[in-house]
Formats: sequence, C-alpha cells, structure tokens
Amino acid sequence: MELRHLKYFLAVAQDLNIGRAAQRLHISQPPLTRQIKALEEELGVELFVRTGRGVELTQAGEMFKEEASKIRMIVEAAIDRVQRAGAGKLGRLDVGIFGSAIYDTIPRVLERFRQRHPGVNVVLHSMDKTEQIEALLQRRINVAFNRLFPPRPGIGRELVAIERLFVVLPATHEWVGREVIPISALQGQPLVLFPNVGSPNFVDHVLDVCKKHGFEPLIAQQVGDAVSGVALVARGFGLTLIPESAAKAVRVLDTVFKPLAEAEDAAIDVCCLYRASDESPLLQAFLDVVRNYRREMLNAVPESGSPPG
Repeated sequence: MELRHLKYFLAVAQDLNIGRAAQRLHISQPPLTRQIKALEEELGVELFVRTGRGVELTQAGEMFKEEASKIRMIVEAAIDRVQRAGAGKLGRLDVGIFGSAIYDTIPRVLERFRQRHPGVNVVLHSMDKTEQIEALLQRRINVAFNRLFPPRPGIGRELVAIERLFVVLPATHEWVGREVIPISALQGQPLVLFPNVGSPNFVDHVLDVCKKHGFEPLIAQQVGDAVSGVALVARGFGLTLIPESAAKAVRVLDTVFKPLAEAEDAAIDVCCLYRASDESPLLQAFLDVVRNYRREMLNAVPESGSPPG
C-alpha cells in the first residue's frame, strides 16, 4: 500500500462520489476507480458500495477512513517536522557557556533565538575555554560563547558584541564624582581581578591594556568571578574591572560603577564559537540571530555614565 492510495481513498470517502473526487484530485475517473479497486483487493474487503448518487462507505470502509485519517495526520506531522528541521527550526542546540557574558549578552542572544525558533530545545553546558573546544570538535556541543579567542584551525568564530569595561569603586572612593575613569588613573591602584581559565583570559587583557598605557597594574587579589570581585571592592580590598554584561547585572551595596574613558582599549569581545565544517541549517539559523544581535548592538549609542540597566 502506498500513501497515494490513502489520499485517493480519503478523497472518495469525503465526497462519496468518484467523479467529484477525481476532479478534486486532478485525475480522470477510470484511474481513480482502478486505484480504489486495487486497494480493496489488497485489503481483502469492500470499502464502498455503489448507490444511485455515488458511493457509500461500508462498515469496513468507515473503520478504514478513521485509521487512514490518523495515518495521514501522522505523515503530515512528520513531513512538517522534517521540513522545519531542514530549515533550522526544530531540533536540539547544545551551547557551551562560561564567563561574565552569561549575566547579560548570552541570555539576550539565546532569548532571541528561542523566540524565533521555539521548536528548538536549547541545552546549556557550563565549560571553560579548553572544554568548549574539545566539546565542539567532538560534536558534543553545537556552539559556545567565550572571550579573547585566538584563531584556531577547525573552529569558526562570530563576533557577538564588544562590551565596555567598567571600574568598580567603593562608594567612599574619591573618584565617585567622576563621569569616566582614565586607564592611566589605575596605575598604583590595588586591583581585584578574576581570570578565565585558559589563555588569553581577562587578566591577560587587563595586563595588555595597562601596558599599552605605560604601566604594570598592581594586582592585589584574584578571585573566581565578577560577583566575588565586586563584593571585595565593597569591603575595601581595592578596585576591580568588569565587562559590561556583569556591570548590568551585578549589584552590590557600597559600590559605584564607572566606565573607562578610552573606548578603543576599554572594551572586550564576546564571540560565538562553532565547528567550521558545520553547515547544518540549525547552526546557520543561530548565527543569523547572532549577526542580527551584533548589528543592533553596534548601532546602539552607549551611555557615557553608569552601565545601562
């Protein structure tokens, strides 16, 4: 039995007239009659009886109509799912996440993707940079988010956002009244920093920025994450630098956030990583969302003062 036999049968069962069903199917009546007869012979039952006005379903025909309708719905649903999967609108997206971008940029991108592709199941995996690369190459994840990722064979890289850097001050600090903080002002100031695992990392970036401005930073403490760094600032352990994602999300009493003044140096990237050989529609759909997000962020005019909420 072929699917077209079900299609022909259901058309006749709906119209109860072979001639009208043939017109709707855009075939002539004799071939349709032969197809129905062949179906009856295959099933070994009579599905229709002829009447003066057309045909009527037998008891077996009524039962087959119900079952055939179910089969047709299942097939149509399967076709729809396959087509949606082929268009990147269905499936599972495994995402490696790490770092302070999880406070703002990453959730924004993922939210937009889920709004555009609600049929895709997004699964998050917390991984450092080394683990992300291994998982990508082993096809355990589809994409990953990280910062300061150097070119690497086999790994594609798509810029998501350029985030400003903010200085976190104790609320009693003499710089609280300033609108921005020059990088050079950080010379001699005790800094609380949080390195990412793997190199280059956030501490490496801060060291490079300071060296460009002619001084070595004074690193007083290294902690595990931005929240811990801001908490130590509130208790007087020094100052800390955090990316914009963290500045938008982290709120600790007795601290003040001020942007660094030099825009070119006072920024850090967020990138989406993926297998360069991956040509799947699902990945392309995700990268489209990433590119649209980047364009919107680059066209937005940042405020010069406190981080946007």
